[in-house]
Amino acid sequence: MKIILASKSPRRIALMELAKFDFEVMPSSYDEKVRNMYDIEEISKELSYNKAKEIFENTQGNRTIIGADTIVVKDNKIYEKPKDREDAIRMLKLLRGDKHTVYTSVAILIEEQENYKEYKEVVKTEVYIKEMTDNEIEQYVDSGEAYDKAGAYGIQTSFSIFIEKIDGDYPSVLGLPINRIYDILKENGII
Repeated sequence: MKIILASKSPRRIALMELAKFDFEVMPSSYDEKVRNMYDIEEISKELSYNKAKEIFENTQGNRTIIGADTIVVKDNKIYEKPKDREDAIRMLKLLRGDKHTVYTSVAILIEEQENYKEYKEVVKTEVYIKEMTDNEIEQYVDSGEAYDKAGAYGIQTSFSIFIEKIDGDYPSVLGLPINRIYDILKENGII
């Protein structure tokens, strides 16, 4: 069975490789902009599902498509990927010295012998960031590591020195609940 990751995220690809999955990458071009704030978990699941569905509709045969989405939220406000340096600095100033929530959803669409199954799940993790000086924030942003990440930080980058603790699933904060994906693939006899 062909496994396709509907993402070009280096972090998601690395997690799939660490799990030793035999997969290919077909990035979705689905516009992942969050239009309105109703239910974060539903928004996240919808975004991952739409990414997977786009690739599913453009492929054929027995296949498993994995789509994912990560949303950073604090005080009911969504922190998307920063637009520029000032936006990244602004986000990190709002996140420092406090906790926020990372919602990572996964959608898995499976077609085998014309039988179809789908899974849509979300993992919620609390991330606590230490106090940071303005200078520390600017140095991190200027390192270039902030720009392609929701919330303007990567937990696996040099920013890790500012992570006080997390309550939840570390791989999900990276962008993929790999343990849950493993369980679903195993349950369906795909691996």
